[in-house]
Amino acid sequence: MSERSEWTGNTSEPPARDGRMDSATEVFVAHRNLLFTVAYEMLGSAADAEDVLQETWLRWAGVDLLTVRDQRAYLVRMTTRQALSRLRTLRRRKESYVGPWLPEPLLTAPDVAEDVQLADSISMAMLLVLETLTPTERAVFVLREVFDLEYAEIAQAVDKSPTAVRQIAHRARAHVAARRPREVVSPAETRSALEAFQRAIETGDLQRLLDMIAPDVVLLADGGGRVQAAPVPVMGADKVAHVLGRIGAEVSLQPAQVNGHPALTLRRDGKVDTVLAVRIDDGLITGLYAVRNPEKLSRIDRETPVSR
Repeated sequence: MSERSEWTGNTSEPPARDGRMDSATEVFVAHRNLLFTVAYEMLGSAADAEDVLQETWLRWAGVDLLTVRDQRAYLVRMTTRQALSRLRTLRRRKESYVGPWLPEPLLTAPDVAEDVQLADSISMAMLLVLETLTPTERAVFVLREVFDLEYAEIAQAVDKSPTAVRQIAHRARAHVAARRPREVVSPAETRSALEAFQRAIETGDLQRLLDMIAPDVVLLADGGGRVQAAPVPVMGADKVAHVLGRIGAEVSLQPAQVNGHPALTLRRDGKVDTVLAVRIDDGLITGLYAVRNPEKLSRIDRETPVSR
């Protein structure tokens, strides 16, 4: 049986066969949540992040630990290289994706919201902003801004000089700053807005919906060609409110903590049908992200640990 089939990544730990493997396993498991978060922020896909961790483990199992000075940094570099390779493949796959593509949502623990930087970095809105970066820019931004790696360490991960990495970081930082939400909205504010939003949907109160969403609001629905979803972004308050006003009687809405932020799950016959996350700017909902693709909802009934 191969290493890959012995360790599925999300249900068990890497195999241990001798003293050296015991040490490698302990180190890897100790950093697993961090490595998953690095890969997920690079890819926006939990399934692909798990595959990256499997590939990273296979390489880590062959490393002489006595030659590794900083095990955390070494593992992060290995994970980044594997994620970069996977990201380039994913970009080609997304070109043929049916309809809007959204990140795979993660059910996260309530305490993730307490780490504002981590919660912001895995939010649906931020992950969509990261999609607009090149693969190398994304890697540099994530490693520097979220995980606070030194430029020299990042340079080894992306095969660039430290000087080049500084330039890439500056460019990526400016790119993200121009596109990210304009202010940090507290979880309490988001939760309050979502509660009112939920009541408006459930009661079909179109005017209340219109009062809560920005005139230029955008609704993105990801069905992946597997379930019904708007094939293009729905833009403008009237059109978005019209879509939302039709769903209240068809599903039950429940609050959830998704990607570090309050969100809603829409259930049909007891099963999660849609995860709905929002972006709020200046007190109004400016973005709605509805993930309906069943392949992206397989993890939403259990918490996924994330860390930095």
